[in-house]
Amino acid sequence: MSSIPLYRVVKHGIELRIRLTPKSSRDQIGTAIETGDGAAIQVFVRAIPADGAANAALIALVAKKLSIPRSSVRLKSGGKSRTKVLALHGDAAGLKASIDEHLTRQA
Repeated sequence: MSSIPLYRVVKHGIELRIRLTPKSSRDQIGTAIETGDGAAIQVFVRAIPADGAANAALIALVAKKLSIPRSSVRLKSGGKSRTKVLALHGDAAGLKASIDEHLTRQA
């Protein structure tokens, strides 16, 4: 993997790198992948990338899978890019454990 990590701990939680694929046949969080911008988690959503629909679907899916409120997930950067950074507000250790557990199940 690259020197750019999947996530990093910040003051109020973590920042998570995502590679989003809109217009997919399913809503699903995949595995960690290597992109030209560094490591990211592959996420698929059925929503189209128009009027923020794919970003909203991404936020809803990540919140649901990590069992955190939707209000705790914010798009920090990459609004019109396939590579995005999500800010997850909450206990960093708990969030990291949830992400690592999910990635382990996907492998």
